[in-house]
Amino acid sequence: MKELGLYIHMPFCLRKCHYCDFASFAGEEGRIKNYVDGLIVESGAWKQKLEGYKIKSIFIGGGTPTIVPIGEMNRLLEQLYKIFSIKKEIEFSIEGNPGTFDKEKLDFYRASGVNRMSIGFQAWQEELLAVLGRVHDQRQFVENYFLAREAGINNINVDLMFGLPGQTMDHWQETLQRIVELEPDHISAYSLKVEEGTKFGILYDKGMLSLPTEELDRAMYDYAIEFLKTNKYGHYEISNFAQKGKECIHNKIYWNNEEYIGLGLNAHSYFNKYRFSNIGNLDGYIQKTEIGGDVIIENIPVSLADEMAETMFLGLRMTVGVSIQKFQQRFGISPIVQYEKKIRKMISLGLIEVNEKSVRLSRKGIDLSNQVFMEFLPD
Repeated sequence: MKELGLYIHMPFCLRKCHYCDFASFAGEEGRIKNYVDGLIVESGAWKQKLEGYKIKSIFIGGGTPTIVPIGEMNRLLEQLYKIFSIKKEIEFSIEGNPGTFDKEKLDFYRASGVNRMSIGFQAWQEELLAVLGRVHDQRQFVENYFLAREAGINNINVDLMFGLPGQTMDHWQETLQRIVELEPDHISAYSLKVEEGTKFGILYDKGMLSLPTEELDRAMYDYAIEFLKTNKYGHYEISNFAQKGKECIHNKIYWNNEEYIGLGLNAHSYFNKYRFSNIGNLDGYIQKTEIGGDVIIENIPVSLADEMAETMFLGLRMTVGVSIQKFQQRFGISPIVQYEKKIRKMISLGLIEVNEKSVRLSRKGIDLSNQVFMEFLPD
């Protein structure tokens, strides 16, 4: 039986963070019931298409899924278990922000099969949390982290950010030290990207956003790699670190270019040689699902050349790189042969390393990863 991943988008937040450009909305909690109605309708439309498939991972992201009331989340999860074939040993993740979940919700998540939690924190210092527009403080994060542990969530990721306005190397080192002392199973560390249309984007355009230099940003990243390595966190993807056996199964579906479906606002899917995306307007999504309409707005066929290219540049995000054997089994040709000139060029620039098992980014290549990924786009 084939396997795939399932992503569910919950676009509701208590407040929009200053850096966030995701499809999320503050002050719309009154529409959660209608939105869940829509998710139930949309998931039902997938039932027949997914006959012969098992779900091997579920990831509920956002937004802030943990602000959804238990009753509404229960309606959704009952529908998922009813219509989909779900593996018994599934990885089931939910994202949450400190201050938006309590013991009652955590007990419900565990009883419903959730076994992994990704907690957004970003920085240890209160002044940086305020700069980011976060809704919580340091104390709430620590309390909620231990609350999740006590509830039996034995796989916790903590999201962190560096390259923040006003952030120093001392700030970053303290953040990493404090988080490692808590012993989460997984740490995601992202460099801030200022996106157009966000509060940070507006301030940046006005020359009012003071960011660390590019050299300091890279130094922070280098420090994270070495510090987390010494604390037994394997660097398995450009921005992700995990204790042994705790790598995120769901995210590896994306990086291995495997099939997945996305439900909800602005969700994306890769299924049966097509990539498609859902409507990104909350009103439109609810209205379409109320009449049983199709919420897919873009449907792009994936050619063989596209699939090969995507397998390369997505796989290169992982530090193990692209398996030569698996690429050969999937496409009937070695990546070394398929991309001989491109790989030779990247090797000459010191951006790629090749051995008998894989093609992977060098340490220099990780810093210049976008340059490498562009090289593998179809001609």
